[in-house]
Amino acid sequence: MPVMQNMLEGQDYTPHFSGHETFPLRQMWLKKAFEARGGTGVPKSTFTDESAIAFFGVGKNMVASIKHWALACGVFEEDGDDRSSFRINDLWTQILSDREEALDSFCEHPATPWFAHWRLAGVPVGKHRSTTWWWIFNNVLSPTFTREEVQQQLLAYTVRKSLKVSEATLRRDIETCLRGYCPKPDACVEDMAEPMLAELGLILDEGRGVFSFRRGPKASLPDGIFDLAVLDYWRAGLTGESSLAFETLAHGPGSPGRVFKMDENSLAERLMGLEARTGGVLFWMDSSGIRQVMRREVDAKAGKYLVERLLKEAYK
Repeated sequence: MPVMQNMLEGQDYTPHFSGHETFPLRQMWLKKAFEARGGTGVPKSTFTDESAIAFFGVGKNMVASIKHWALACGVFEEDGDDRSSFRINDLWTQILSDREEALDSFCEHPATPWFAHWRLAGVPVGKHRSTTWWWIFNNVLSPTFTREEVQQQLLAYTVRKSLKVSEATLRRDIETCLRGYCPKPDACVEDMAEPMLAELGLILDEGRGVFSFRRGPKASLPDGIFDLAVLDYWRAGLTGESSLAFETLAHGPGSPGRVFKMDENSLAERLMGLEARTGGVLFWMDSSGIRQVMRREVDAKAGKYLVERLLKEAYK
């Protein structure tokens, strides 16, 4: 059975640190970035013009942070045909649009932070801009951890990749990540209320600089987002394979099991419902002690329709 490799160690992966200006992702920032669109794209000058501060209603550093988070979460993508603009992702358009049929115009639905989290910490797609987020959720495997332990791991990784990244940069990245999921108890009211990802409850502050992951069934994670993550994971590293081992989905780097911090029983329960939810495109098999998910091939049009349907189901 094929096993997903650690993509951060691959030759084609370019690590990315910083860019957030030390601001965690805030509740309405992806919507603010989306509103900067003109037609099907967002002019890059929107974030550098003198009018940017007035347009976004925040300071210069926060404007840069909004752009970073829009890119890191995949709301924006580089446009190969137009280097002056960012292209807007189709799925995020369905979520954030101002149209009546938009799924979550005001970022109020629990599916939206889960989708953003998957894009930050899930399997890298294209130019991944959140290496620290990926690392913490996929390479930190001990029951508890500290900032210093994560920093030493990332520092060793940058050395292996021959990257010149300062310890201060890594330290700021780690702190921004942790505060995004787990604000400091003594933080101001604004910082406590604003981080989009804090409501997921994925990281716990155990005190005295020690953190842990909250593992379990993830009741607020919609099936549609989970199913999209399975499809993403499969497409990113195992294209052409017709089966995927349960152990890989549970423990593989960038897998739904690791990224969503699900225990094995909870993960298996979700996978058992795949056939009904995906119209038989994905289905669970448990035979002779071998647990795996199988996939039926569909054409591009049917695959796109399935993704759109799963996204809509996530917001019901």
